[in-house]
Amino acid sequence: MQQQIENGFLLTRQAKDRGNSLQITLWLKTAFGAKKLIIDNELTVFFVEEQQVAQAEQLLQQQGIFLVKQQLLALKTFGQQSVHGFYFNTLGQFYRARDCLKSAQIKCYEDDIRPDDRYLMERFITSDIDFIGDSQTIANFDCVSFDRVNQAKCKVSAEKSVIVLSMLSLDIECSMAGELYSIGLYSKNKSANNKRSNIDEGELKRVLMIGEPQAGADSYIVWLEDEKQLLIELIKQVSLIDADIFIGWNVINFDFRLLQKRMDLHGIKFAIGRDGSAPRWRKNNNNTDQMFIEIAGRVVLDGIDLLKTATYSFPSFSLDNVANTLLGIGKKIKSTANSTPESRIAEINHNFNHDKAALAVYNLEDCRLVWLIFEKTQLLEFAQLRAQLTGLAIDRIGGSVAAFTNLYLPKLHRSGYVAPNMGDGESDLISPGGYVMDSIPGLYENILVLDFKSLYPSIIRSFKIDPMGLIEGMNEKTVETAQISDKYISGFDGACFSREKHFLPDIITSLWLERDKAKLQKNAALSQAIKIIMNSFYGVLGSTGCRFFDPRLSGSITKRSHEILKTTKSWIETKGYRVIYGDTDSIFVHVGSEQSLAQSKVLGNELQHFINKKWRQYLNEKLALDCYLEIEFETHFTKFLMPTIRGQDAVKGQKVGTKKRYVGLSEGKLIFKGLETVRSDWTQISKVFQQELFRLIFNDLPVDEYICTTVNEIKAGVHDGQLIYMKKIRRKLEDYVNTPPHIKACLIANKALMDLGRKPKYRKGSKIEYVMTLNSVMPVELSKGNLDYEHYIDKQIKPIADDVLPFIGKSFEIIVSKQINLF
Repeated sequence: MQQQIENGFLLTRQAKDRGNSLQITLWLKTAFGAKKLIIDNELTVFFVEEQQVAQAEQLLQQQGIFLVKQQLLALKTFGQQSVHGFYFNTLGQFYRARDCLKSAQIKCYEDDIRPDDRYLMERFITSDIDFIGDSQTIANFDCVSFDRVNQAKCKVSAEKSVIVLSMLSLDIECSMAGELYSIGLYSKNKSANNKRSNIDEGELKRVLMIGEPQAGADSYIVWLEDEKQLLIELIKQVSLIDADIFIGWNVINFDFRLLQKRMDLHGIKFAIGRDGSAPRWRKNNNNTDQMFIEIAGRVVLDGIDLLKTATYSFPSFSLDNVANTLLGIGKKIKSTANSTPESRIAEINHNFNHDKAALAVYNLEDCRLVWLIFEKTQLLEFAQLRAQLTGLAIDRIGGSVAAFTNLYLPKLHRSGYVAPNMGDGESDLISPGGYVMDSIPGLYENILVLDFKSLYPSIIRSFKIDPMGLIEGMNEKTVETAQISDKYISGFDGACFSREKHFLPDIITSLWLERDKAKLQKNAALSQAIKIIMNSFYGVLGSTGCRFFDPRLSGSITKRSHEILKTTKSWIETKGYRVIYGDTDSIFVHVGSEQSLAQSKVLGNELQHFINKKWRQYLNEKLALDCYLEIEFETHFTKFLMPTIRGQDAVKGQKVGTKKRYVGLSEGKLIFKGLETVRSDWTQISKVFQQELFRLIFNDLPVDEYICTTVNEIKAGVHDGQLIYMKKIRRKLEDYVNTPPHIKACLIANKALMDLGRKPKYRKGSKIEYVMTLNSVMPVELSKGNLDYEHYIDKQIKPIADDVLPFIGKSFEIIVSKQINLF
């Protein structure tokens, strides 16, 4: 009987030794529930240059390391050396062999590729899998039944999966000592093609609470006798709900780590895997405080990590702040926004002892807020699409290098190359960052901003920048000195790129087309995922953490971008307009104060078409290349300020303009870049003052009275609540040689706590709020007033005023000296 091909979305993967063979396990979500695919008898492999094969074989034999086979392959290194594949039947033998050969200075290529990753990438599988195999249903008393597919064979699916993944939001409440009070569970799943799911459509609410049942309490509260019963019930609920994805806030390194500790304390197996297995924990190699969790058939997605991966930015990633920012709602707790963590914990402790129903509401609302944030930002869709595009595990944090490797390596092999190792591309060359022009300071009317669309990816496409293309291009290079060659394209730092033999330009082209489709379909999550992937490729090529790192690659991108911005500037100036600034991929053009709003927009579109036409002609005529550079007229500022550098003396009679700091008025909205309004380390009064000052100036309204009123109100104590500094501690306190104000505040606060017999709370990674008093800097919680108002006027108000007042013929000192007193 012929086996039927099935399709699924990859949830988790694992490779491990079973006896004398290697087994790869893939958990998939299918239209018929979760399935566990077993792939037996795979081999692990690395590659050795031909001239070292005999020595390598002898060493392995001496150490008793079993080599299944070694053979000459139709592959070579970037140095054009032939290689042999060394194959092993277990991970144990593979790692022993690798360590043995490395200690003997024998180079092993691609010895850091995990066999499960290699299995998938060599089949061009990202996350959507077609498979066949011998299927059997496993019934388990400890977990929901699942299908195990033995002798599985897999291939890439022809189309993206439409499998809908189910989520379960989890949050715990506990004492300072880590003793559990309650566990909240929340989901709101849509019915889809999942025909084996225990989550009903609609809301699911559960709060597992330690305590005696209380009359009138909500029915979603499950009352448990003690912590042990609470943990047992959690495992039962996880099995019954059978979700694909756990979500939460700092959920891995707080909630799951604490649950694991409490399970261990009570001798309970943390059996939340789909096959009843316990999680596997592993450390983050770059951060010893961070852990990763692997659960058979389930994935844990942390809201904070995923928002950062999707390039969201917030002054604080606390659940309360993010929920308020994105949803306009916050946590259900009586404490004020400025309350300390201790006061919030005290309230939780109080509710557990005296008002468990209130604690249940708070616990469940935290779960719901996380769910709503995921829903609002399409975080699950983003993670799922990123996995489909790159082959990264759906819970992978960051992973730009791994994504590049997944997409590039199988193509490289089919062209006859093995990948280089880390460090192979290092040299003394340094590639610069993006080009930032010197700005021309001033207060302007009618500034047009033109942006190159995805500049670095478009440079890669246009100029065929590619790791293998560099090797092939250097091989093709002749003694010709002409810029144009039939076979190669000249880059920078002596680099040459093959016109025909490359992959990265084509990978970016396919992603670019997918993004255009996503935009047409208004699929924001897919569009954002593709944008992040495309833009990461420059960073990958410029990172020493990537096996394909070569400064000639990254330099040929950034130095080309410098050339493009400078050339574009000169073309615009030949049209009679003034370029006042440029940054990486943007050009700021002053088209004259006499232009109307409509005329300025027409000019913006004309410049866009002019520049794009010029670049198409230039690349075709000079380099015989198709042009993928595209500039867009993005913004029209009716009013615009480019400040001077604070404290900078004039050079040859002219003020020096700032970089990456400006403010403009576009369509009635003030847009700040790099100024105090968008900086978290300036006080609230500075932000309020800056926004109102620019509103007045950009609308040609008087400012003297507002400035004097603000100064007088500060001196009168009206704005004391807005004079608080907040800063993050970037290093260990003892590592600061000079002690800046925020570190002094930390030391004062920690000493006060220790004097009370309590642990210091400020350390690396903490945020400190502090004020400047007439005596010294003081943490907010110890401040008793006596604020140094002159400090705030001199350091928070005057610098902002000095950015703009000279351009309208005014002086902060003169205005304030008038002492307009409205009291």
